Amino acid sequence: MGELVKKKVRTIKVDIDKCNGCRTCEMACAAFHASPRYSSLNPYRSRIRMIINEQNDEWVAVRATDYSKAECDGRRTYTIKGREFSECSFCGTICPARDLFKEPDSGLPLKCDMCESDPPLEVPMCVQACQHEALTYEEKEVWVEAEEQVKPAEMELSLKSLIDKYGLEKLANTVARMAQKG
Repeated sequence: MGELVKKKVRTIKVDIDKCNGCRTCEMACAAFHASPRYSSLNPYRSRIRMIINEQNDEWVAVRATDYSKAECDGRRTYTIKGREFSECSFCGTICPARDLFKEPDSGLPLKCDMCESDPPLEVPMCVQACQHEALTYEEKEVWVEAEEQVKPAEMELSLKSLIDKYGLEKLANTVARMAQKG
């Protein structure tokens, strides 16, 4: 077992009983992450999206998490308070199975960063904008094993994978854009 270190874990809880699918969270997120900030309201650039299934009266806000090159093979169904939800309803992974959480112009994955900014926000914009208090922000400290340093060969493999998927030019443009943001 490796060395234990304290880590701050930040999360956004979703109360599906309070959510009415108004999509205000999407708009607040998209505006915050627009460049320049608050200059546009394109929900396709939001890192939180409303998964809507009107047939089953499903309204679930899901945050973008990590990118996965492969589609998962899980197709479970959950029944909560008499309503049926597919496994994808709660999944924030950016994967080939759906078009959620992909930058509309480049196709690159979008990941929730809890609205990191300087100066930092007390709570992410989606939580601030939720008028029904369906979203709540929580922060806690937990003990976890210290992460190993990324080995250069692993980083090269990851970059090669991105180059294979998106091409060197798109990747370079994205890195340049991120570097401008700081």
